[in-house]
Amino acid sequence: MKKSDKAKKEREILVALAGNPNSGKTSLFNSIVGTHLKVGNYPGVTIEKTEGALKYGGYKIIFVDLPGTYSLSPYSPEEVITRNFIVEEKPDVVLNVVDGTNLERNLYLTTQIMELGANMLIALNMYDEVLQQGTKIDLKQLQKVLGCHIVPTIATRKQGLDKLLEHIVKIYERKIVIAKNKLSYDPQEKDLTVLAESRYAFINGAVKETVEYLDKPIKTITDWIDTIFINRLLGIPIFLFIMWAIFQLTFKLGEYPMGWIESAIVFLSELVSGVLPEGWFASLLVDGIIAGVGGVISFLPNILLLFLGISFLEATGYMARAAFVVDKLMHKIGLHGKSFIPMLTGFGCSVPAFMACRTLKNPADRITTMLIIPFMSCGAKLPVHLLLIGAFFPEHISGNVLFGVYMFGILMALLSAFVLKKFLFKGESEPFVMELPPYRAPTIGYLLIQMWIKAQLYLKKAGTIILLVSIVLWGLTTFPSLPEDYPGEMSQIEYSLAGRAGKLIEPVIKPLGFDWKIGIALVSGVAAKEVVVSTLGTIYALDDADIEDEEATALKDRISSDPVFTLPTVLALLVFVLLYVPCLAATAVFHKEAGSWRYTALYFGYTCGVAWLAAFLVQRIGSLFF
Repeated sequence: MKKSDKAKKEREILVALAGNPNSGKTSLFNSIVGTHLKVGNYPGVTIEKTEGALKYGGYKIIFVDLPGTYSLSPYSPEEVITRNFIVEEKPDVVLNVVDGTNLERNLYLTTQIMELGANMLIALNMYDEVLQQGTKIDLKQLQKVLGCHIVPTIATRKQGLDKLLEHIVKIYERKIVIAKNKLSYDPQEKDLTVLAESRYAFINGAVKETVEYLDKPIKTITDWIDTIFINRLLGIPIFLFIMWAIFQLTFKLGEYPMGWIESAIVFLSELVSGVLPEGWFASLLVDGIIAGVGGVISFLPNILLLFLGISFLEATGYMARAAFVVDKLMHKIGLHGKSFIPMLTGFGCSVPAFMACRTLKNPADRITTMLIIPFMSCGAKLPVHLLLIGAFFPEHISGNVLFGVYMFGILMALLSAFVLKKFLFKGESEPFVMELPPYRAPTIGYLLIQMWIKAQLYLKKAGTIILLVSIVLWGLTTFPSLPEDYPGEMSQIEYSLAGRAGKLIEPVIKPLGFDWKIGIALVSGVAAKEVVVSTLGTIYALDDADIEDEEATALKDRISSDPVFTLPTVLALLVFVLLYVPCLAATAVFHKEAGSWRYTALYFGYTCGVAWLAAFLVQRIGSLFF
């Protein structure tokens, strides 16, 4: 919101939250406003500004959470967004969120905000950890040195929030005066090196004057754990074991509620079929909506368990370690560990993963990383993997197969990065320096909220995009009706519009072992990967409807009885779904972030081409053994 627009409204206060990555800025924003934006114990979670508001003391206070940045030098996208907002929008208060455990590093951004002459209030966050470390901060003296008020906060426990709001109102009402020109150097200095040195000298003096550290630093739990987790030899094996354990839990624990949901869907199908007379409306409900949407909903427990595991790793701070331990490997393919963060984000969804690439300042690294993110198995692909693995692999190895699929995606991403950097995007990658935050135990409330948000998004998608596609697909597979006197053997679904379209694309995918039914599912999956499952559900439900006295069964039982699904074909389909182009929403974000139709065309052609070639090789090699 612009300042001019704000001025037209009475009793509104515009507050900008600015701070270093991983300072707890977004956690503080969530605690104040009551939102549930994603937070993570690693840098780069907030990649664009977000707005929220609340009423306090007769005012409507509008908070804008700006991207985390170490400085206001206008080089990276997050620095530009933060600087432009403070300079152009002129917020009433700039709430500078400072990590109290890393005071010297955080105060560099503070000095730059001071140079802009903004009305600044400091939230000294993570104050509980400051006390645990035995650090003593003379807050009154530090306030005098910086010329602004400082409020100790613990965002995760919502401590210090009332005092923050009270100070914001007082600053707006001019009851608290912000002392300007407290800097001991000239902020107009033209020599950037001299200016940076002056800032650090000011910070060093301020910290020496106001902060007292323990003579012998205590070896923290983080230090002890890191001797193992980021060990040169053990780091990568530990990462692989943790991911393997998550996939095992996803399958083992999710199996029971998934079975209950499948049984409920079969029961509902039989109930509706028994109540409604035969006809197009009953077919639409049973074969179109229930079979299509129900097939996707049955995998909700597994989706939630996977995201519970990933959210736990993010909140503890382990994700930053994962990027650190693979940095050496990433350098060998022309990237660095920082690219691994967007790749890991791609396990959840490609959309935020593409946006997270903004933190990569080197254009070649950024585009290369964006081109390999589709090879990471996002949450939308998980229902397809679970369907195929559950139908064709024994229960005791299902988790291992799922782990193998995800690891194959990472392997293909790394190989692709090597090829792209070798031939298309040549050049040296930027040096990698990444903060390793202390380990923090996530609250149960935070993890439950993350699962609840994911469940809402998943069910909303099932009730909108997947429902719509299921209805459209039912129509395409139902009409035109097969004439009773039609010569030759042909099923209704083969005679339909969808069947004819599937036959047209079948020659392209036949070398992979796929038939026209799989082809229709893959084409519809461009809209959203879950639609592959709903499409197969609708097609096989209608196929069963052509057989008299055929009982309703779960989708995995239907496809497991189809002779086209040999083990080599199933493996090829797992690989193709893993690697081919993501959904339309992700493609739109890729185009926006890449800023070029040329890159978008490369992204579409490259992912589909690699998917076809990899699936072809898997199918052919698999046929030699199975």
